Amino acid sequence: MAEVLVYVDHVDGAVRKPTLELLTLARRLGEPVAVHLGPGAEQAAKVLGEHGAVKVLAADAPEFADYLVVPKVDALQAAAQAVDPAAILVPTSGEGKEIAARLALRLGSGIITDAVDVEAGADGPVVTQSVFAAAFTTKSRVTKGVPVITVKPNSAPVEPAPAAGAVEELAVTFGELARGTKVVSRAARESSGRPELTEAAIVVSGGRGVNGAENFALIESLADSLGAAVGASRAAVDAGWYPHSNQVGQTGKSVSPQLYIANGISGAIQHRAGMQTSKTIVAVNKDPEAPIFDLVDYGVVGDLFQVVPQLTEEINSRKG
Repeated sequence: MAEVLVYVDHVDGAVRKPTLELLTLARRLGEPVAVHLGPGAEQAAKVLGEHGAVKVLAADAPEFADYLVVPKVDALQAAAQAVDPAAILVPTSGEGKEIAARLALRLGSGIITDAVDVEAGADGPVVTQSVFAAAFTTKSRVTKGVPVITVKPNSAPVEPAPAAGAVEELAVTFGELARGTKVVSRAARESSGRPELTEAAIVVSGGRGVNGAENFALIESLADSLGAAVGASRAAVDAGWYPHSNQVGQTGKSVSPQLYIANGISGAIQHRAGMQTSKTIVAVNKDPEAPIFDLVDYGVVGDLFQVVPQLTEEINSRKG
């Protein structure tokens, strides 16, 4: 059976959820082979093996931490040459898409980004995308070289499928460009205790209708009652009410959670482009003509300052 490379997104060996989703998709195409770069391979291998990785190609070198992107591309290129894979899957993120693009160029391969589904086809993987601000759904396949595909988080379930997960050393030779951009400092991001926005199963967002930074406490309370991440529209971010790192939309982050709750968000195309692939969408807006209502599964026409606290209270009461 053909092997499929899966790039492992991890923090010191703690495997992040999008990688486990990729292993589910990879099993549709062949036997998953995980590529783990940096420390913690033995720790990660246990989890990767539990989710279908037949083996884990591991490499650790200072270059992966000290320099941006290119050393990881060197390593993935080495893995592709060692395995001759049927496809290469990478989690969609800013770094992930840059790695995938550089790798595809080196391999002379086609690339498809921001996939929401991947299936086996007679002539190679068939990839589903949501395009043009999610106005269309397309099915595509790469026609040249090894398909390089980036997949949005929450596009597939995490399904355990025990496999060997044996760790094998990956020999990597770094090219002269690997040390072109050096990381000179790092600062830990302050933890909110909430899930990462792009990986969260539930996202609660606020927009212009929240009417002030101080009122985002309502959005945060609802999010915390659901164990959700907090998002914001561009209007709220531009007004200085919430950090840009939480912006959902075409110029912010793209999310695809199981549940998306939009509060006081009109539903302009800029915002829809970042959340329209959510599985279930709920909106609270006092304007019955707001474009967001054309998109939702459930809509509440009402004042968010009345609706959101009642919803939060009801959720908390049921949790008890």
